This record gives sequence, structure tokens and C-alpha cells, in this order.
Amino acid sequence: MAESMQVDLPVIDESLYSRQLYVLGKEAMLKMQNANVLIIGLRGLGVEIAKNVALAGVKSLALYDPKPVEVQDLSSQFFLSEDDIGKPIADVTAAKVLELNLYVPISVASDISESTLVKYKVVVATNLSLEEQVKINEFTHKNDIGFIAADTRGLFGQLFVDLGEAFPVIDQTGEEPLTGIVSDIEANGSVTMLDDNRHGLQDGDYVKFSEVEGMPKLNDGSPHKIEVLGPYAFKIQIDESYGTYKKGGLYTQVKMPSKLNFKSLKEQLAEPEYVFSDFAKFDRPPQLHLGFQALHAFQTKHQGKLPRPCHEEDANEFLRYVEELNAQNPSILGEAEINKKLLKELSFQATGDVPGVSAFFGGLIAQEVLKCCSSKFGPVKQYLYFDSLESLPKPEDFPRTAETTQPVGSRYDGQIAVFGSEFQKAISNLKVFLVGAGAIGCEMLKNWAMMGLGSGPNGNIIVTDMDSIEKSNLNRQFLFRPKDVGGNKSEIAAKAVQAMNPHLVGKIESKLDKVGPDTEHIFDDAYWQRLDLVTNALDNVDARTYVDRRCIFYKKPLLESGTLGTKGNTQVVIPNLTESYSSSQDPPEKSIPLCTLRSFPNKIDHTIAWAKSLFQDYFADSPETVNLYLSQPNYVEQTLKQNPDIKGTLSNIAQLLNNRPYTFEDCIKWARIQFETKFNHEIKQLLYNFPEDAKTSNGAPFWSGPKRAPKPLEFDIENPDHLNFIIGGANLLAFIYGLKEQSVAPEDYKKVLDSIDVPEFTPKSGVKIAANEQEAEEQARQLSGSLDEEEIQRIAATLPEPSSLAGYRLSPIEFEKDDDTNHHIEFITAASNCRALNYAIETADASKTKFIAGKIIPAIATTTALVTGLVCLELYKVVAKHDDIEVYKNGFVNLALPFFGFSEPVKSPKGKYNGKEFDQIWDRFELEGDITLKELLTHFEEKEGLEISMLSYGVTLLYASFFPPKKVNERLSMKFTDLIKTVSKKDLPPHAKSLILEVCCDDKEGEDVEVPYINLKL
Repeated sequence: MAESMQVDLPVIDESLYSRQLYVLGKEAMLKMQNANVLIIGLRGLGVEIAKNVALAGVKSLALYDPKPVEVQDLSSQFFLSEDDIGKPIADVTAAKVLELNLYVPISVASDISESTLVKYKVVVATNLSLEEQVKINEFTHKNDIGFIAADTRGLFGQLFVDLGEAFPVIDQTGEEPLTGIVSDIEANGSVTMLDDNRHGLQDGDYVKFSEVEGMPKLNDGSPHKIEVLGPYAFKIQIDESYGTYKKGGLYTQVKMPSKLNFKSLKEQLAEPEYVFSDFAKFDRPPQLHLGFQALHAFQTKHQGKLPRPCHEEDANEFLRYVEELNAQNPSILGEAEINKKLLKELSFQATGDVPGVSAFFGGLIAQEVLKCCSSKFGPVKQYLYFDSLESLPKPEDFPRTAETTQPVGSRYDGQIAVFGSEFQKAISNLKVFLVGAGAIGCEMLKNWAMMGLGSGPNGNIIVTDMDSIEKSNLNRQFLFRPKDVGGNKSEIAAKAVQAMNPHLVGKIESKLDKVGPDTEHIFDDAYWQRLDLVTNALDNVDARTYVDRRCIFYKKPLLESGTLGTKGNTQVVIPNLTESYSSSQDPPEKSIPLCTLRSFPNKIDHTIAWAKSLFQDYFADSPETVNLYLSQPNYVEQTLKQNPDIKGTLSNIAQLLNNRPYTFEDCIKWARIQFETKFNHEIKQLLYNFPEDAKTSNGAPFWSGPKRAPKPLEFDIENPDHLNFIIGGANLLAFIYGLKEQSVAPEDYKKVLDSIDVPEFTPKSGVKIAANEQEAEEQARQLSGSLDEEEIQRIAATLPEPSSLAGYRLSPIEFEKDDDTNHHIEFITAASNCRALNYAIETADASKTKFIAGKIIPAIATTTALVTGLVCLELYKVVAKHDDIEVYKNGFVNLALPFFGFSEPVKSPKGKYNGKEFDQIWDRFELEGDITLKELLTHFEEKEGLEISMLSYGVTLLYASFFPPKKVNERLSMKFTDLIKTVSKKDLPPHAKSLILEVCCDDKEGEDVEVPYINLKL
């Protein structure tokens, strides 16, 4: 159903949707906010979808489910409690979903007639008969209404998507358009990249050009389809009318809209089209396609009832329906035979309801809903089947029979139907540590509450997070509500899940401590040793690697995950089996060359980085330096010893102290002079050093390729970027000097600005500007070794005596991206855009500038839900203590494409010494007691055949074979606690129960060999 755009940009609350905006963009968000959605069926899967769609923000969300709440609904329907049993499920759920996002009205649909369906942009059906699905889809398909049908059955799931016969996709991937610089365009249309930079494009992509000299027709913005010639060249179709290439040119990828044709459910049942969720299970979708239809046939025969758990008779009847369907549609399986073992498992688990599977499909389907509403990203076309049979425990450890899987009237019946009652007990008695209570942490706790994890007599969940809740968190950290803003994440998340599952009352402990070296007295040996597993829900690599090291030391399984927009990944770390999280690392972020940043920007990213460094220099580093001068005795002499290049620092101090502003008007004047300096004088100086017709040493034009000849700016108060530089700069300067915040109208700024005497530019002949990175590095080396003592003393003589300013301090500013009233982003945006105007670079709005300058990680609730679902499916394997690495799966997904990739973890590497094999990650030498150095050396020589050549504790070298004999003899008889205290001159931490000793050894052949570290248990 096509709907007209009626919403203006300001309707998007960027403080709530900030992370999601960077994933979807404003155009897609506005389309979503004009779309009505209907969800049919509110068991675990339906409510997962409703939650994620409500958080994302649509115009309205309607819920339909005429059934009352039953006890088995509590298995994964996290908005229900025992008190709700017997109540209308739609009414109870609607009230809870409404709390998630006050911008999205929630209603309960009274029916699903055609007159109701026509009101919606997309209809989602879960837990609905196949006959009703087909009937609804016939109507939606004819009326251009999106239709999504899905079911989860135990560890199995099915998804069907029909978005109409001509569904528009405006952006398939959501990735930033690729851009680059051209070095040559030949007459036949071959385009070559500058400096062997890869273009990254594919055949059939489109690009547009700008700033191409000699071919003006190419600069009209028209898209050109490309043919890839190699990683550094592509070809476009041009003729003589385009002219002859001279120089310059930029290309930018153009995202071309496309239309997709979807078939109806009735057509797809007979001729399905699949998206594969796991390429290792390439043969399963056709089998499960028949299997899910057979479940519907079974339900039709048995008044809506599904096959009973592990019930042989029901399973055999179900298999007969599979055979009948296969006979009716032989093309579905083709030459393949019916996989009875797989499908029998589907029958056994049909009544099962697994929170991890609901979370996986809930995230996936909600993203499909958003695609339908916004036309952003590539939809599933058209069936997707998924299973996680590897999550089942070994039958010899946890037998699954009709008796052990039958319902017992418990909220966990959906899980017991799949895993059995004994496995449920094992889950409930786990002791688990969750590090982080943000987006992933909230989803994880919700899933654990539904699973009953930690709820048993010996169970326990500890969650720690030092952060408090901000408004922007509410868009994806769904355990928090507006009233919780300012509260502690871990405490409020713990309370929320105890309300979801009262069995967790008294079983979940919240902490506010950061997990790191500083808290090892809190998270000590006894703490780690009692844990069964650890789950990370962190947003930074340093914290992840620290927890990883702790898990390796204490040999605890670690479940790791992360998201980046529509991308998500999961990793499982199993002691003595897999590599650790730290075994592999992302490549370092590419830095911007100094000379590009200082003088030759060609992208908005360059100008934003420059503007942020300007902010840091003006309002953070310089005030800090002033405070050091005022507070440290003999500051000049002491700094001179450490840093000969003190001239610039002293000049800054002199400027800040000798030219103090006393009124807000002084701050305006300062900002105006800085504008002239940065965007006019410094540009004129650059052009004085390198005129527009300058040539390089080999005669080529200097201003070519990535170097763009700049133009000085003439201040214009009517230009918002010019004015915002003044407003932001003046307010920030006033803050660091403690002047009162001013509310000044633009016309008042004009009065002050008109009165300022702006100095004229005078070129300086002695100024050196680096033309390339090599010159920039050389200048930095020369500067660090230079010492102009006379000039330094001259500047120092102008400084006021610190004693004359006793108690006076400036207030350095710490960059804060999320407060739109503090002028930080306003100043950086204006400074960046003014510099961009200097260099004819397209400017960026405050939102994009905030994203780049604040290094904001794009995030959306759908990906988070899906990723945590996958983590919980791995958690079952950890509980089952699987020792086969092929059972475990690391996952990578991209919901935009959509793409799903799974692989078994990498095995931990092995090493050898003296014929003995050891695990390089997980093994260590375990020794007991506070022994002497001599006892340790003797032990290794006699027991391991190793001669220790060096031994250290942290950075302290305790023993080396090259030490003088006297030093060695003094230390041999010392116990390790005394030895460490003596050598390091520090006491051991009181909580230390083990000493980690690193060793270098020679084997029996006298060869240097790598060996594990020593864990000396005190």
C-alpha cells in the first residue's frame, strides 16, 4: 500500500534515534514513520518482532491475537507473567509494548478482515494456519501490502517474505558510496585511479564524476555504468563529444534504485526461492520446506495441536504427511530423498519454544518489516529456513524421551520440550557473569530470564556495568524506560528481568564496577573460580581483551559478540579447544597523513578531523598547559628538559594569559580573529608558498591529484557556518575563562563584529609548509631537536608570574558529543565546513559531523536481538560440555544484504618441547606453594628437562643466566613472595593468590624453546 510522505524532518527525535539514524538515514526513517504495521500472533516470536519494530519507530503498530495467555506462553513471551494467565494476550502485550517508545501508538486489532488489512503497509503473521496465511497473502499481494509469515518450532525456524510484484529498493547495502581520485581518462572510457588506490567497485555499479578538467560533460552529475578492468581501473561508455581529459577529477559511486519481483505464498509453496542461513546446511531448506507444511497438515488433522515432544507415533504420522507432500510436489526435493532423521527431530521439537531462536528470528523479521516500510536494504527473497540442532546435548548425558520432555505446567515447558527436564535443571543452576548491561546486555538478560538461567538453587547471575542510562540508550536497550534515565544500567536491568521472571529474585546480583586490573581485588580468584561461564556485552576492544585474558587464566568459557549497524558477529571461546578472542585482531584504523590534515584535505573526513584537533587545541590542551604553568614550580625549566620544542607551548600560554577576555564581547572578537587566521590568512600563506601555477621538482602541476588549490574565505555573517564558528568559539572561550554564559541574538553578534578591526594579511617568507608526508616527518624531527633558547627566554619574560595569579585556573573542556546545547558539535561542524569551503569539499551537517567526530558506533535493535539469540544457542552447547569443536559456531551476519555466515572456531595452536605437546593458549605449568627460586629451577631441570635462562614477574626480571654469580646466589634461597618484593620494591597485592611467572627456556638439546607460563599458587 503506497502512502504519501507527510512528515517533516524535525519529527525525528535525534536524541532518541541517533545511533539508528546512522544505520538507516533520515529518508528511510521518515518513510518508516509514515508506515502502519500489523503483527498477528503474540507468542514469543510475535512479541520479539513487536518489540524491535516499536523501538525502531513506525507510524503505528497494531497487535492481533484472540487467544488468552497460557502457561506455555511464558517460555519466551517476556511481557507476560503468571498473573496474566487467562487474560487476552493482545491486551496485556499492547500495554507493555507501548512503554518502549512513546512515539509509536500501539493498538489492538479486533479482526484481520480485508477492511482491517488494507490500513497497513506490512502485515506480519506468526503462529497462524497455512490456510489463513495463504488467504491473507492473496489480499496483500493484490493490494501492494507487504506480507511476512514466520514460525519457530523448537530449534527450527521458517520465514517467508512477499513485498509485492515491483518492490523498490533505494539502497541495497547501506554502505557509504565509494569515492576516489582519477589520474587519467582515456578516449575509450578507461578510468585509472590515482596512486594505485583500489576503487572497490563491481561490474554494473554506477559512478558520477566532478572536477574533471577537459571533459565538462562528465561533470553534469549523470550516472555512468562501469565495467571493471582491474582493481585500479574501470571503463565507462563515452564518445568524442566528451572532449579530451586534461587533469583532475573525482568519482563517486551512485546507488541506483532497483525493483524486485516477489511471488505470492501460494506460488512459492510449490516453487520456493531460498536465502541460505547456513551454507554448511545447503540441503536442508527443501527438507524443512516440506516439514513445516507437514506440521500445518498435522495441526489441521488434530484441531490445531502439534506433534507431542519425542512422540514416535505422532512423528510417524507427521512423516506420512511429508511423503504425501513430496509426492504432490516432487520438484522441491528433486533427486534427494526425504531426510527422516532431520524431519523426525522437527516433529519431536514442534511444541518447543526456544528464546534464542525467537530472538534470532525476531531481529531478522523486524529488519524485514523496516525494509518494507523504508525501501532501505535488500529483503529476504523469499524463504529462509534455520536450525540449530547442534545446540542439543549428547543423548548419553541428557536423554530426551517422551517422559523427560513432556510438559510439567512450568513456564519453561517450551524449553523442556526441546532439551528435557534434566537439561533445564543444568541451565537453572549455572553461575554466569555478564560484563556489560547495554544493548547486548539487556537482550542477553531477557533471554536468560526466559530460559530460567541461574534461577535454580545453585544458580546465580552477576551483571556489572559502571555506566548510567542516557536518553539515546532507550532506542535499543529495551529494559530501560524514560523514567530510568540517569539510573545505573546494571541495577535497573537486573530489576527489570526479575519482574519478567520472579524465579530470578535473589538470584541476580548487579555491580557498578569496571572489570579491569584496578578491580582484581573485587573480581578475585575466588570470584572467577566459582563461575561456569562468562558473557561479554561490551563496546570496546580493550575491555574485551582483558576479560578474555581472565577467562584464559581461569579456564572459563567465554561467549563474545558485537554489532555495527546491520552487521553482527558472535564468537565462542572454549578452554583447551578453541583460540581466544585476542588470537585475532582487526587491522588498525587507517590514519590521515599529517600533511593532508594540515594543508591538503580532499574529503570531509579530513576537515572534521582537523576541526576536532582545533577544538582540542583551543579548549582542552592549551588551558591544561596554562594550569600546569600556574601550578607547577619552575614549569619552564622542567618542561625544557623534557621537550626542547617548548616555544609553541610558551607562546600559547602567553597568548591565553596576556590576552584574557573580560567580557563576552572580547570572546566574540577572539573568535572573529581566529576565523580570519584559519580560513583566510593561513590559506593565503599556503598559496604564497605554493601558488596555483606552482610546479613540482619534475615539472608537473603541484596542485593536482589529491591536492586541491584552496580559496581564502571572506567572512560573511549571513553564512551559517561562518556565524556558527563565531558563536561556538565565543561561547567555548567564555566557558574556559569562567565568564557567564550569554544568550546573544545574531543581530548583537553583528554589532560586535562590525566594530572589530581585522588585521590585514602579510605573507611570511620564512614559513615552511610540508608538501608531503616525508617532509612533514622531517620537519617534526628537526623541530624536536631544535632549541632557540634566546626566543624561549624572550617569550618566558612576557609571562605573568604564577604568584600574581594565585588560585587562578582555566576550565579545560572535555569533548562531549551528545549534548546539543554545549556548542562542541556546533563549533566542530562550523570549523570543518569552513575548511571544506576553503577546499571546495562538500560540507556536512551537524549529524554527520557528530557521527565522524564522536566516532559513534551505528546501532539498531534488530541486529542486537539477532546476535544475542545466536549467543544463547551457543550457550546451550557450553552447558552440554560439547568437546567437539565442529559443534560450535562463530557467526557473522549482515541484515542489510541479507547475509549469514557460520564457521567452526579455530583450534587453539599447539607447541612442543622435549617431545611433549602443549596448548599455547590454555596450558600452563601449575606449581604449589611459596617455593624458592632454587626449588623452581631444580623442578624444571629434573621434571621437564628444561633449563630456565630468564624468569620474570610482570616487567620485573627476577632471574637471568647472565646475572653475576653473587646476585644469583643471593636470590636462589629466597621465596618468591620475598624475591618479588625485594627486586620490584613493591608489596604484592593482598588479594593475590597466584603469581604469574614468564620464562625463557632451553630444552635438552640446548635449543631455545617456547613454553607455557608458570602459575605459582600461593
